Amino acid sequence: MNECHYDKRMDFFYNRSNTDTADEWTGTKLLIVLCVGTFFCLFIFFSNSLVIAAVIKNRKFHFPFYYLLANLAAADFFAGIAYVYLMFNTGPVSKTLTVNRWFLRQGLLDTSLTASLTNLLVIAVERHMSIMRMRIHSNLTKKRVILLILLVWAIAIFMGAVPTLGWNCLCNISTCSSLAPIYSRSYLIFWTVSNLMAFFIMVVVYLRIYMYVKRKTNVLSSHTSGSISRRRAPMKLMKTVMTVLGAFVVCWTPGLVVLLLDGLNCTQCGVQHVKRWFLLLALLNSVMNPIIYSYKDEDMYSTMKKMICFWQESNPERQPSRIPSTILSRSDTGSQCMEDSISQGTVCNKSSS
Repeated sequence: MNECHYDKRMDFFYNRSNTDTADEWTGTKLLIVLCVGTFFCLFIFFSNSLVIAAVIKNRKFHFPFYYLLANLAAADFFAGIAYVYLMFNTGPVSKTLTVNRWFLRQGLLDTSLTASLTNLLVIAVERHMSIMRMRIHSNLTKKRVILLILLVWAIAIFMGAVPTLGWNCLCNISTCSSLAPIYSRSYLIFWTVSNLMAFFIMVVVYLRIYMYVKRKTNVLSSHTSGSISRRRAPMKLMKTVMTVLGAFVVCWTPGLVVLLLDGLNCTQCGVQHVKRWFLLLALLNSVMNPIIYSYKDEDMYSTMKKMICFWQESNPERQPSRIPSTILSRSDTGSQCMEDSISQGTVCNKSSS
């Protein structure tokens, strides 16, 4: 019968995994990581709070996409909290932690990262439902959106609590991983593979949407007399979504690959040397999300600017590169006519647009 080690401190597990938590977290490296991490966290708190406040304040954002956007901002805000807790409980301090405190530290990180990932997947599904009908806003009811948000956090909390509930190596230390000394290697494989599968689903969904929108936009351009802005709005939105997808690939893939290699017990891969830099890279995704999702939207940008500067833009003739939410909302009215005209081989006149 295997002996369990619930009463041990983390130095016991770090020593067995040959993880040097003291020497690596001193001097210039420690200063750089803490400074960059602090800057990221402050920006995450500030920018994501603005996104949530803007969605609450502006009635133009009371649509399913923006509710999910606010939830993504909340998940990114939580990621900032998790990283702040990590900064105060890492390095040499790691070896002094109890097992429960270490589970809390890693559970917060797992919960926050899973919440962001799951929310991106839900947004992908919502965009798919909308764009497949050439509409900007989906027909999801507020009740269904709330249920989706609750589902996101239920999955995130569950994934963060799984090791604490028993899927760990406290009673079988021969299966402990290197990066997470009390996590079972089998759990790391499960966690990384499930996230990579979610990533693959998002890639498929976004590519399907992009190809559909591109094809429909070309058809609508020759069959409708609507405004150029209205015809191009779906494609502009898809470019924004593809930017989000690219940011996710850059920020998440390296860390997931490293965790998978550790789960596969790759002792020659040098995962210890890159772990904290890839963690910062994953945190960078929470920094980029409010920029990508908000700055491209003119109404979101102006709402946030008013809350910061308390003044309204005085140059209405400026041509922004962002997508005005008012145009996107108006495009819903003419989108059904565009669909009918394509299927019937007729042309919508300007009055119906």
